[in-house]
Amino acid sequence: MGLTFINALVFGVQGNTLRALGQDSPLNQFLAGAAAGAIQCVICCPMELAKTRLQLQDVGPARTYKGSLDCLVQIYRHEGLRGINRGMVSTLLRETPSFGVYFLTYDVLTRGMGCEPDDRLLVPKLLLAGGTSGITSWLSTYPMDVVKSRLQADGLQGAPRYRGILDCMRQSYQAEGWRVFTRGLASTLLRAFPVNAATFATVTVVLTYTRGEEAVQLDSEAVPGTSATPAGPALAQPSSL
Repeated sequence: MGLTFINALVFGVQGNTLRALGQDSPLNQFLAGAAAGAIQCVICCPMELAKTRLQLQDVGPARTYKGSLDCLVQIYRHEGLRGINRGMVSTLLRETPSFGVYFLTYDVLTRGMGCEPDDRLLVPKLLLAGGTSGITSWLSTYPMDVVKSRLQADGLQGAPRYRGILDCMRQSYQAEGWRVFTRGLASTLLRAFPVNAATFATVTVVLTYTRGEEAVQLDSEAVPGTSATPAGPALAQPSSL
């Protein structure tokens, strides 16, 4: 439910931010991605809170929540807006740099591999760039994801244990060592590659041909009575929307 709105928000904010910055540079790629990552936390944090609670609840008649919306409603009734936004700071610390790395990596890879519309290997290249971007972004901030998940699950099955981000990190390290901050990393990366490969490739291909058709229509309107012959759509980088 959440990813639909998250992806729409992320690509829209990133593209508009890059246009506002005025120059397509590596630094601006990172800043635009970071801005998109920060803004989408408004949806991402409650969504992942509900997902975490649903995954940890008991099964059968003893279960607490009937579904995602019921989970959020119950959290709001018992804890208010503060409960709905539990883990917001750790989510911001994870998503802001992560999405900066995400878009920067994709832009560098697609330009480096020479992705052009007439390239026979365009789709495989886009898939490789998107999947690699997803893996890189997760690697950059995965320890913070572990902390966020623990904070959002804290108190679900007993008294709360953590007083905040630093306290969660300290207690987790003391109890389980540094490996606790990589727990679940392998399965996350296995998921990240195909998901982000499909996402970036689809967005890039659709926008490439959609924007190509729009350009042809504008040319035809600019010169009445003439027909424009497109030279082929230019590859639309999501970062330059």
